[in-house]
Amino acid sequence: MATIDELLESFPEIEDGLHEFRLIGVRFFQESGHIPRQPMIYDPGICIVAQGHKIGYLAGQRFRYDASHYLVTTVTMPFECEVHASPQGPLRGLFIDIDMAQLNDLIGRIDFRVAGDKTLPRGIGPAAMDAEMLDATTRLVKSLRSETDAHILGPGLVREILYRALCGSQAPVLRSLAMHSGTFSQVARVLKILQRDYAAKMDVQQLADQANLSVSAFHRAFKEITSDSPMQYLKKVRLTRAKDLMVLESMKANMAADRVGYESASQFSREFKRYFGQSPAEVMRESRVT
Repeated sequence: MATIDELLESFPEIEDGLHEFRLIGVRFFQESGHIPRQPMIYDPGICIVAQGHKIGYLAGQRFRYDASHYLVTTVTMPFECEVHASPQGPLRGLFIDIDMAQLNDLIGRIDFRVAGDKTLPRGIGPAAMDAEMLDATTRLVKSLRSETDAHILGPGLVREILYRALCGSQAPVLRSLAMHSGTFSQVARVLKILQRDYAAKMDVQQLADQANLSVSAFHRAFKEITSDSPMQYLKKVRLTRAKDLMVLESMKANMAADRVGYESASQFSREFKRYFGQSPAEVMRESRVT
């Protein structure tokens, strides 16, 4: 029986980067070389690595995701990541978006035991790749070899993978995300606002009001889930979006800074270099070369 990596290798269309292929919400990724530790943002989803591995860094902790461990991200999370791969052994895998309607439906059908621990789960973490998850993922990748199979079988297999994740160690955070009441879902609602309106002027009081929490309770819960304060999180989102504008749209640094909500170009430049380890000008030069 072919492995997931062997199946992915059989797709000649797959190149380095992240690519949607035949099924909305499912993307293949590949990297053919080592990528040093650098900041990035993951949207909510399940990241399944077939070959190679990644090391994530968050709040002084590190976690590895590889062929034996998939990664679950339930809220949009800035963190740092290092890719371990080579031309002879490229990193390959797939990223599956979390469909909230499917998640809510599945949770309504599962009898969860309520844990006594009141600590909020972190919004990102690895889980062991068990035989059932591996089998479902293998069948999903097989279905993507055919337009007809992808259209007919793919959605059901994505649902099965989400169900398998709900049976794994990251089930508590997935369940917390789907709850319409509770602190995790209140913070998750604010995270969506920050992702959508990151260029707007915001303060912690406004955000706490949106979450219907006191400032102290909101700040504490936000940091438990994301490992950042609300303003640190917003800064990382703004800087990442600005970098995307510069690299993907060749936008000048001062225009990108203004677009994401910075009023001071010099402050933007300082914070950009502190976060990415390169100045905006250096990033722009590199993007032109590549």
